[in-house]
Amino acid sequence: MSPITFATPLALSQPTLLPRTFTRSIKTLNPKIKPSRFNAGFDLPVLGASKTAALERKSYTLPPRTGALAIKKGMTALYDPETAKRTPCTVLQLDRVQVVSHKTRQKHGYWAVQVGAGIKEPRNVTRPERGHFAANKVGLSRHLHEFRVKDESGLPEVGSVIGADWFQEGQFVDARANCRGMGFAGGMKRWGFHGQPASHGQSLTHRVMGSSGASQGSGSRVLPGKKMPGNMGGQQVTVQNLRVLKVDAANGIVVVNGCVAGPKGALVKIQDALKKPWPEVPVAPAADAAAEPVKAAA
Repeated sequence: MSPITFATPLALSQPTLLPRTFTRSIKTLNPKIKPSRFNAGFDLPVLGASKTAALERKSYTLPPRTGALAIKKGMTALYDPETAKRTPCTVLQLDRVQVVSHKTRQKHGYWAVQVGAGIKEPRNVTRPERGHFAANKVGLSRHLHEFRVKDESGLPEVGSVIGADWFQEGQFVDARANCRGMGFAGGMKRWGFHGQPASHGQSLTHRVMGSSGASQGSGSRVLPGKKMPGNMGGQQVTVQNLRVLKVDAANGIVVVNGCVAGPKGALVKIQDALKKPWPEVPVAPAADAAAEPVKAAA
């Protein structure tokens, strides 16, 4: 008797194992093809959600030239002889403002100008800071700040001096400074709360905030961002669209309309207003100012 043999197929089809969370629907039958996040060809338009498009949009909101650092000297008033109108104004003084270094898109990812103001003794400057000033061959500055610019054309020469004539009368500027610190303040002073009744059985809680959350249920908690007593002031405040009323290049004085945050002696960052047309002025200091850099302290 011949032995019994079984025929085995050459190749068995393996079942497709799907994940347990997979569900069949109309979306699985007709899957949507997502566009690539990267532009492989030069003929493709720039994606609106890409970093390249964001940088391009950002360039339209940046000023074409750098700003300057000034010291707030106080407030005064100017009178118009024709209309006899009194205009309150703030006096700002530029003290040895110079260009310290540059930030480039190739090295740092954006265009910016590092500006220094004032003077400082070498014994009060750390060794890394002294090396930074020495590498750029400029004098020691007491204050340093960075101003972003639109492109490479807004980078003035390192060591050039920025005077009060950097701004012109009639143009608009934005002024940024730290406001006066009030310390720990209550809700009425910090946020303008009306307070509680002064009489009719009210005692010891006339200026108290009161309840800060809901009474019961799932909302019985203090919501984030609730206005409460706390530290008041000491934060940067930006005042936009201040008109330049007078410029005294000999004394480094710039007089702007209205008030600027901060006490007397506060450091103020001045730059061309973002919400006004750019002034028709050069984006780099004059050649005579660049020829007289601030000398380094011995």
